[in-house]
Amino acid sequence: MNSPMRERLLEAATELFYAHGLRAVSVDKVIDRAGTTKVTFYRHFKSKDDLVVAYLEGRAALERDGIGEAIKQGDGDVDATLRVISEAIGTIACAPGFRGCPFINAAAEYPDPDSPIRKAVDTHRRWYRTTFEQLTAPLGITNPGDVADDLMLIRDGAMVAGYLDQPATVAASFLRSSQAVIGTGTATRR
Repeated sequence: MNSPMRERLLEAATELFYAHGLRAVSVDKVIDRAGTTKVTFYRHFKSKDDLVVAYLEGRAALERDGIGEAIKQGDGDVDATLRVISEAIGTIACAPGFRGCPFINAAAEYPDPDSPIRKAVDTHRRWYRTTFEQLTAPLGITNPGDVADDLMLIRDGAMVAGYLDQPATVAASFLRSSQAVIGTGTATRR
């Protein structure tokens, strides 16, 4: 169970990390924003890397909940699920204050594949790929790993397009692209 102080530190870090970047935000800034002390910080997190990993795990949980809800709303219909996902991506990626995908941002700031931050990013991206494979499994796609990779690339592109376009444009493009990848009568189907 997380203590209220740990949650306060994590909330402060989440706000600061997303707005300013992981490396730009010091532990001191998080401590100041949370209104606590270094002793208290280190009681809850062994290092800044541990805090960054906790931040990413929190963001991953939010995304997993959102995708899970889309799958539930789609009720087994892949196209319906992709429509819900596309609308959510369009809304999120074009919202005021959107600063990109926190996982893509973290990977850019921590390129070392052995860092705990990069491992947290990789874990989440593996979850996404697996989820895309499971989502499209009823379609009988012969290369589900490749299709999942393609859907991941489309999702990543939509995150970047959020800086540049309107929600409806991003959502429609994500949906069209996803449908093209899994579309009927293409080489991706039996």
